[in-house]
Amino acid sequence: MKKPSLCIVTPALADANNGNWQTARRWARMLLGHYRVTMVKAWTPDTDADVLLALHARRSAASVAAWAETHPGRPLVLALTGTDLYRDIANDASARQSLALAHRLIVLQEQGPLALPAALRDKCRVVFQSGTRRQTLTKTTTHLRAVMVGHLRDEKWPQTLFEAARLLSPREGIRIDHIGAALDPALGDAAQATAQACPHYRWLGGLSHAATRSRMQRAHVLVHTSRMEGGAHVLLEAVLCGTPVLASRIDGNVGMLGADYGGYFAPGDAPALVQALRECRAGLGEPGGRLAALHAQCELRAPLFDPRTEQAALLALLHGLH
Repeated sequence: MKKPSLCIVTPALADANNGNWQTARRWARMLLGHYRVTMVKAWTPDTDADVLLALHARRSAASVAAWAETHPGRPLVLALTGTDLYRDIANDASARQSLALAHRLIVLQEQGPLALPAALRDKCRVVFQSGTRRQTLTKTTTHLRAVMVGHLRDEKWPQTLFEAARLLSPREGIRIDHIGAALDPALGDAAQATAQACPHYRWLGGLSHAATRSRMQRAHVLVHTSRMEGGAHVLLEAVLCGTPVLASRIDGNVGMLGADYGGYFAPGDAPALVQALRECRAGLGEPGGRLAALHAQCELRAPLFDPRTEQAALLALLHGLH
């Protein structure tokens, strides 16, 4: 029996190597055994398919509208990003139209449906992203190693980390590595200035995925300061390599780590982040310390990020449309 065809529309392809591309590539790999999969940057009628799966309500709006007009009876699935949920659906008519046209909506964390109009929540499904378990590498006990991973842009709010670094003394035994390219040149300048003023802070720029993951495996804690997230992949990667997280309390992070997680600080609150880092440093190596407690909580979330869980959720959603 011939497999049905699925077209994945992703605004970013391999050359961008960003979150949308990584998600699209992973989903294509997971669905290949069940569908004939094509990936395109924009859908046009000359790319025939039985199902359309589009990432990003605003940026894929033209593809969504063209599909709905050309194939009104064929399944249309829309995966929503952080900028969709927490910015565009309030401000952009084309993004709202995409939501209305889709037969199913995908969000990447459990708080996502709450950002949608109540009338759309019945067609929304949560599909947690996944990764592979990684060995927890040996971590030094002489100091606390914190790492932040994310390109320097406003949504990631790296200014919180810069301020935290300046509030810490080099003598406190807390060292910070910051990984990410300067998509905003002004934030790159701020990172360089912070590194010059704070010997315990290093901005490493953009690194390969393998190098980034290795640094996460050796860190005691991942710092995540974002003001807007749809479901950051770096959070689950940290969890899956045994590195707990200190994260801003925003819906995208709470939906990944759980409402009762003990590692949150208010968005933009550098003093609270500093206090959390100091508490982790004080409990370094102690079974009853804060770091150990955060690690235990992360371990409880880890099964949500198993590839088999993600694949099963995708297939259940798609099979329910046929």
